[in-house]
Amino acid sequence: MRYLLRFLWAVLFLFLLSFTTKNTETIVLRYYFNYEWQAPLILVLLFFLAFGVVIGILSCLGKIFKQRREIITLKKNCSVTDEHK
Repeated sequence: MRYLLRFLWAVLFLFLLSFTTKNTETIVLRYYFNYEWQAPLILVLLFFLAFGVVIGILSCLGKIFKQRREIITLKKNCSVTDEHK
């Protein structure tokens, strides 16, 4: 199983490597006030992928911290009830 996973990771890596070598042309992103950003296509794709991952993680943090506080409260309540037995 371990060798199969390594093989699949290697295939994925080679696929992404070939994708990057095929998409090296420079693109221009135009913003307001005549601001432009020129970069290779793959760099722009990786930037927006990373930006999406960061936004996704930040959107989950509130729920994670709320669950963590609830778990701490439940553990305290559980230890209090165990002491009364």
